[in-house]
Amino acid sequence: MHLSQITPSLFASLGLSTAKDVIGAGQSPSGRELLFLIDGLGADVIEKYKELIPKISMLHRHGSVQTSFPSTTATSLATLMTGEMPGAHGMLGYTVQVPRSGGRILNSLKWDDRVDPVIWQPIPTLFERAAAEDISVTHVAAKRYENTGFTQAVFRGAKYSGANVVPELINQTAEALHKTPAFVYLYVNDLDVAGHSDGVGSDKWIAALVGIDQMITALLHKLPRGTRLWLTSDHGMINVEEKIVIGRDNSLADGVSVIAGEPRARHLYIDSDSDSAREDLAANWRESLGDKAKIFTRSEAVAAGLFGSEVSADAADRMGDVIAIAQGGAILIEAARESQESSMVGHHGGLSDTESYVPLLTTSVN
Repeated sequence: MHLSQITPSLFASLGLSTAKDVIGAGQSPSGRELLFLIDGLGADVIEKYKELIPKISMLHRHGSVQTSFPSTTATSLATLMTGEMPGAHGMLGYTVQVPRSGGRILNSLKWDDRVDPVIWQPIPTLFERAAAEDISVTHVAAKRYENTGFTQAVFRGAKYSGANVVPELINQTAEALHKTPAFVYLYVNDLDVAGHSDGVGSDKWIAALVGIDQMITALLHKLPRGTRLWLTSDHGMINVEEKIVIGRDNSLADGVSVIAGEPRARHLYIDSDSDSAREDLAANWRESLGDKAKIFTRSEAVAAGLFGSEVSADAADRMGDVIAIAQGGAILIEAARESQESSMVGHHGGLSDTESYVPLLTTSVN
């Protein structure tokens, strides 16, 4: 099962004519579907920490879901909300270089007013498609996300219902589900924040996990009867074991003009448009890092289907000349951002099962 299949299947259960049910969701029991996304909840967490999350553990395990590469929020949520792979929707990572911008980097989550989100991500969202067929669609999340470029790129078409505390999130979710047919997307990121700052398994992370379990208990008491809840995530997370600073005591910075991506999944750009220059850079990184990273030139990444079987011209244009994917517990730190990146304990973006498999759990409110 793939992350790109979830939302189309749930909308198909509500009668969206252009969507197909690939995951076996079946017909919506009452025309009320809730997709609750917990940022940073890997599939492995459900079993490993089951004693701490009794409510989550009681949900039906519909399956384990593979995310797209890179296993990061911006890419995964675009995949989830378009039903397409990154090579099609063009959201290739946390940060990428804006083509022909003189090296300017677009941070997908913070955005840049000079970049039109509808042009950058042109595929109609499932929200837009559903709203056009009179399915009520609501996006419930923190108020600060409402007017961001990322929200416009990935979530456009839904009514945004901003809330900053758990009781408000629950109330607004329940209220939006009184209409039928209705789809609500609910998002929280407390677990991801705790994982980045203190690490998976830390006291702060466990407190966040327990808090989410308690939130689900309260949520199920508030939802209208017949609502079907689906719980999933955008990525898992690993704790760092080895820090490699690009260009410090190594030649990794040689020939690199712009570094983007994140510590587990790097986009590396060069000034030359030469295939041989890309191959030279890739060869240097392979020799320097050995089994600590998987290295692809742009053409190798496309041929390997790293971003999906189809890659648009725009996506190829944004892609790094070389892609470096950290292995094991290593991270690849940009020297200019060393203080920020090295301070984080938990990371994601890579291809490990821990990072790239998330749960899909479900229950119906009786």
